Amino acid sequence: MRSALYKATDLKCEQFWKYLEKSGVLDMLTKVLVALDEEPEKPNSALDFLKHHLRAATPENPEIELPGLEWAEMKEKYEANVEENKKLKLKLVQYEPPQEEKSAE
Repeated sequence: MRSALYKATDLKCEQFWKYLEKSGVLDMLTKVLVALDEEPEKPNSALDFLKHHLRAATPENPEIELPGLEWAEMKEKYEANVEENKKLKLKLVQYEPPQEEKSAE
């Protein structure tokens, strides 16, 4: 029973490593760790070094930028609609009698 459990765990682990390799995570981590190793003066916080270099090495994610762009587009459309609404209200005033005249009829 134990050997089956170990084999299942080994298989999961192997699949996970393949996933990390295929997605470029292992390569990126290796590069950052090599850069840390090659630092003449080691930083006080290796973790901060890793965070900084991983952030700098990661290209901007378009999936993260997209909501910001969508927000800007929606804001522009909203502002255009507000302006159009104001203009239409002014036109409407020209063609409709004032409220007081309507109620007198």
